[in-house]
Amino acid sequence: MNPWALVVAGTAVAFYGVLSRRLSTTVVSGPLVFVAAGLAIGPLGLGLVQEDDSLEPVRALLEGALAVVLFTDASAIRGRELRRERFLPLRLLAVGLPLTMALGWLVAWPLLPGLGMWELALVAVILGPTDAALGQQAVSDRRVPVLVRHGLDVESGLNDGLALPFFVLALAAAGGGHGDEGVGETFLRALLLSSAIGFAVGWAVARLLRWSAARGWAAHGWRQLASLAVAAVAYPLAVEAEGSGFIAVWVAGLAFGNVLQKSASPARGAGAGESGDATAFTERLGLLLTSMSFLAFGAVILGPVLEHVTWRMLVYAVLSLTVIRMLPVAVALLGTGLRPATLAYIGWFGPRGLASVVFGLLAVEEHLPGTHVLGGAVALTVALSVCLHGATAPLLGGRYGAWYSRTLASHPGLKEQADVPDEGVGTPRGGPDAARWP
Repeated sequence: MNPWALVVAGTAVAFYGVLSRRLSTTVVSGPLVFVAAGLAIGPLGLGLVQEDDSLEPVRALLEGALAVVLFTDASAIRGRELRRERFLPLRLLAVGLPLTMALGWLVAWPLLPGLGMWELALVAVILGPTDAALGQQAVSDRRVPVLVRHGLDVESGLNDGLALPFFVLALAAAGGGHGDEGVGETFLRALLLSSAIGFAVGWAVARLLRWSAARGWAAHGWRQLASLAVAAVAYPLAVEAEGSGFIAVWVAGLAFGNVLQKSASPARGAGAGESGDATAFTERLGLLLTSMSFLAFGAVILGPVLEHVTWRMLVYAVLSLTVIRMLPVAVALLGTGLRPATLAYIGWFGPRGLASVVFGLLAVEEHLPGTHVLGGAVALTVALSVCLHGATAPLLGGRYGAWYSRTLASHPGLKEQADVPDEGVGTPRGGPDAARWP
């Protein structure tokens, strides 16, 4: 890689780091800064990174970033966050996500010619998960009801992991990623074996960490590194077992966070925030890797795609961010009593980000029929999401918060005011003190 490309990357990190709190209330989001920096050093800009450069370093960066983010997001989710009071994330995940993928599959049929049935399914699955980081202000604005903020954040933390089995199945059915194995065997190996490996690693390290911390044997800094080791062990073990490393780290995060939280006891020298403290370093590493991933996306993936955009790709990208997301959300939340303004707010803030980029790259590298169309549709959708969701989050967050305050004054029994568990447990990753895009 051209050394000047590294200079630009470092400058982008320093620039956003210095101005991050100030920029967080503007339309200039973190992902937008890094995608723009990537475009600047790519073939459409300074040409410091060329289209024919090897994708291996980029793939390693993107996969590493997604693995860390999957682990930290999953480790922040608590089982009690999905109790009956949390009807919002449950409905969004159990009903909204499958409907989004099904509708995306259906809409892709007439708009993306040249793709077979399973390639079309891949596009829909790849663009199913959401990424709260791209609409940060939407989940961090304290004027927005806690129910809505937590619901969007929990959905974002879990839906990329829940989409993984669908991605593995669609990729195998499309003819990639399973070699001589059958589709069913590939799917079961990725789902069951990877989950077992992830659970075993996450549970074991969490128990060891609690045992050590209770006796004062583990230094604070090394406790944080131990959480990173969970992902570092689970991912290659699953890959060596011919499973899915991503599923393994996601399940490992769920096990690690919940075991650490359940075993926490002030009498034993650990408070309720033990698991969050243990993953603090991993979260910050994930933030840096995610930033560099968006820069690499702009330089290596988006730049070449913009030279070959078709109107069909553009139309599908727009529909993916609007109808394909918002209609399933409305259906999923029928009967909840939430107001139309809330449904529109939740429906709009379904950004597509890192998970979609990584899944798309993995699919493209399988050289399936219609790879150009598949990769173009995914890249263009993520690029539009970076611009549109980042730009509208501060404005719509403020407007929706103001509407909520006015409506609550005249209608005290708003469903949006429903109680949720204490924010001290499972604080949203989009909160103002989180490592994700401050």
